[in-house]
Amino acid sequence: MTVIVPLIAVLLIGVSQLVSGIARPTAEAAIIGYVDELGGFQQYTSQGNITLVRFDTPGDATDALISGDINEYFVIPPDYISTGVINRYTLEKQLTASPAVTAVINNFLLNNLLAGKVPAATIARIEAPLNVVSTRLTETGAVAPEQGGYGALIIPFVFSILLALSIIFSSTYLLQGLGEEKENRLIEILLSSVSARQLLTGKVLGIGAAGLVQVTVWVISAPLLLNLASSSIGGFISTIRLPPNFIALAVVYFILGYLLYAVISAAIGAISSSSREGQQLIGVFTIPALIPLWFTSLLMFLPDNPVWVFFTIFPLSAPVEAIMRLGVSAIPAWQLVASIGVLVLSIIGILLLTTRVFRTYLLMYGKRPGVGEVFRSLRSG
Repeated sequence: MTVIVPLIAVLLIGVSQLVSGIARPTAEAAIIGYVDELGGFQQYTSQGNITLVRFDTPGDATDALISGDINEYFVIPPDYISTGVINRYTLEKQLTASPAVTAVINNFLLNNLLAGKVPAATIARIEAPLNVVSTRLTETGAVAPEQGGYGALIIPFVFSILLALSIIFSSTYLLQGLGEEKENRLIEILLSSVSARQLLTGKVLGIGAAGLVQVTVWVISAPLLLNLASSSIGGFISTIRLPPNFIALAVVYFILGYLLYAVISAAIGAISSSSREGQQLIGVFTIPALIPLWFTSLLMFLPDNPVWVFFTIFPLSAPVEAIMRLGVSAIPAWQLVASIGVLVLSIIGILLLTTRVFRTYLLMYGKRPGVGEVFRSLRSG
């Protein structure tokens, strides 16, 4: 995955450039028939490469459709003004009319309805009444160097998915390894040479270092791939940009997020009787990390809602939530400090408890201890 993700991105950029250079889409000419049962729709029958042909009856239009003289046809019923309903007929099985056909029919109806009643410029504005251009200003009234828009969300959104998968997979590998070593009694041999604390530290740091290398490769390749895509493809790709401090925060949140889930996985692995049982238990803790991805649409339009502020500070969801919010809004400094601070304190607290659980239950086999038994052991230990 470390190598495949950047390679897939390079492959997609190359294929997109090749396709756009060799097989540029050409708009096909089409003939659309129409039946005017209301009357008054005779003008604007030529729109780009699409021509509208009038028929007197639906039967005539159907015959032309079957013979291949037209691609499709629509009927303007007598009650169109009150209902707005247009009946469209085609030989193809479709989910809905294509955007190009819909736009042609819409412009044809609109222009004929307003012809001679309002100026042509007004008709054009009615067809496209809104084109919002948003500009972010600083507190001094100057244009801010970092603007918003969808282009700033793409990289954080994609990286949030990869970050969540990397954290979950890395901690799951640790859990699976502990479970297998307990099942085949290899853990007894390991503990004859190292202490429980050393074993826990080695596993957490070893798998964490591998995961950090993976995330570092992704983070470093992101701006390089972005520049390559912008120069090769352009268009909307050229508007995609990295939020400020993205690289640094991505690495920090991976390290902290992984350490948090790793120590939780180690504790679950110590009390679980098998790797399968441990994987079922860790699923309860991974759900909060995926919550921001489930509600992306709400996050896009309400990035500063107190709910998202809570998930930015809540340790189990903080890594993914903070990275996603970077692409939507400017996160206040106090929220980032609080988020990282709570993560660090959570890691320290859970690590102390995990070390005690690890030492107490690692060599216990058979039935998994209950929650009450674990807490009693922690108090007495």
